[in-house]
Amino acid sequence: MNPANVLLAALASALVAGGAAILLLRRARQERLVHHRLRAISGDRRREPRAAPRSGSSFPLRVVAGIGTTIARSGLLSNATIGELEQALVAAGLQGRNGLGLFIGSKIMLLIWAPLGAWLVLRGLPVPAALARLLPLAAGAVGLLLPDTVVRRMRARYLDRVERGVPDALDMLVICTQAGLGLEAAMARVAEEIGRAHPELAAELAQTTSELRIAVDTPRALANLGHRTGLASLKRVTATLVQTLNFGTPLTAALRVLAAEMRQHMLTRFEERAARLPVMLTLPMILFIFPCLFIVIGGPAVIQLGRAFAR
Repeated sequence: MNPANVLLAALASALVAGGAAILLLRRARQERLVHHRLRAISGDRRREPRAAPRSGSSFPLRVVAGIGTTIARSGLLSNATIGELEQALVAAGLQGRNGLGLFIGSKIMLLIWAPLGAWLVLRGLPVPAALARLLPLAAGAVGLLLPDTVVRRMRARYLDRVERGVPDALDMLVICTQAGLGLEAAMARVAEEIGRAHPELAAELAQTTSELRIAVDTPRALANLGHRTGLASLKRVTATLVQTLNFGTPLTAALRVLAAEMRQHMLTRFEERAARLPVMLTLPMILFIFPCLFIVIGGPAVIQLGRAFAR
């Protein structure tokens, strides 16, 4: 049997198995969410213990993470580069202890195995020699850049989910401060209550609350929230909180004004997206809808003309 056909069959089987696994995981997640909602409606407030994240728990992932960790500790990468990578992974929601090792190891493994797989596929195919030499190099470049693209998209989605919950968190902070809670207790309460609707923002607030409990410099602990995510909205929130602590301004009034401004900003963003829809629909209408209309409207006339000329 041709090795290329065997490799293609193995890749197709892996894609089918991966798709089935993704569907099963989504179904299990939906069932778990329905179960939690039913428990919340029934009044059962007991929380199930969360399993600790197991980054790289399987043997292949442990091997990849070990390779990446070895490279990170070898001194080939500078401390500034490692810090930037860790910050990008944290902003993408990958906060496991093996996240950096998996990222670096996956880049190295894809750089090695992607050209090898392309070479095995092209070896049994009738392709020009120049193309057979160029495609493995292109596969290596794609394999090297693929983890960066995946992390970038994950980071964008994670930050978007975090930003969606900021106005709700500010409203809850206003309620907690009006009830007489301090800043640390209010943030802990908001992180606990907002976890079902916005778990990503709840995790960020919980981390900030932990830093406030152990840090001596409270403004630095608050500023880390905006620096860790890089979101302008959270930077404004932390700047407002730092100003209230430094100058003694009313915290409730500042948070209320800030929450109203952020809701207006989100509404403006939604309006901008809605205004772009007609422009984005122009090309699909030209490509798919107008030809069908022309066929339906002008088709009978063309058929009649053809019959008339045939006579």
